[in-house]
Amino acid sequence: MRTRRALAACALALLAVAGTACGKDGSPPVKGPQPGALPVYRVVKDFRLPGSPTWNRAQRRGRLIVGAKEDQPYLGEKEPATGRYFGFDIEIARMTAAYLGFDPAGIEFRTIASANRETALQNGQVDYYVGTYTINDNRKKLVGFAGPYYLAGQSLLVRTDEDDIKGPRDLAGKRVCSAAGSTPYQRIAAEYPSAELVAYDTYAVCVDNLLTYQVDAVTTDDTILLGFAAKVPDELRVVGEPFSQEPYGIGVPRSDNVLRFALDDALEANEKNGNWKKAYDATLGLSGVPAPEPPPIDRYPAT
Repeated sequence: MRTRRALAACALALLAVAGTACGKDGSPPVKGPQPGALPVYRVVKDFRLPGSPTWNRAQRRGRLIVGAKEDQPYLGEKEPATGRYFGFDIEIARMTAAYLGFDPAGIEFRTIASANRETALQNGQVDYYVGTYTINDNRKKLVGFAGPYYLAGQSLLVRTDEDDIKGPRDLAGKRVCSAAGSTPYQRIAAEYPSAELVAYDTYAVCVDNLLTYQVDAVTTDDTILLGFAAKVPDELRVVGEPFSQEPYGIGVPRSDNVLRFALDDALEANEKNGNWKKAYDATLGLSGVPAPEPPPIDRYPAT
């Protein structure tokens, strides 16, 4: 059994490196969506946003720089051979870029770890960030948020032979892995202190450690966990009901309210014209979860 799990961990690693399929027949696709399945985003001509220093810097350089994840199935993945990013979050970045007057094909994506998101926005390393970024009051003190564009919930990923863990109350004495600096890590530390927390920069490393029996569970948003489980359904499963609400937002520099409100407009427009659902169906929908209604956008006052 452990040998099979180790092989599954190697399979996930190979998928991350090569983007090649090694799942059984009938399992969800392991690569990103086919280009023809994705919406085509019309670039708004002669768009101007003079009150946004971030937008103006991007216009001068001729492209947007967007922070993203590269190891989250169906949300934000990177194909090493080509450098291509794909997933639902990547489509959110592309549709909002088109609304702001930038060609989506010209976006420069940069992988930023969860623990470094605020710093990347504060230092101007990225213009905005789209990568399972939960909106909360503490983060609003450091950065701004457009959206939310999706509502997730924290859950648990375990091996299929694990019978003792059915929810967060079963984590006492268990080794639980999450991403350093993430909201899920902080919640387990605060609300379930009897768990033994392990942190890495990426969830992919957590999943590899789960498959090789180095940890007992991985915790983060259900959207992320469902993607990993869909790649090796014989080895991994998501257990219990979500035990939080995680509204995903687009992170922006805190002082750039003009950009934040423009991104709110972009999200609203793409939800109304059907692009949001088409993007979901072609990416995150591949995990087997139907598209929900997008959450109401929170246009909170300028700070």
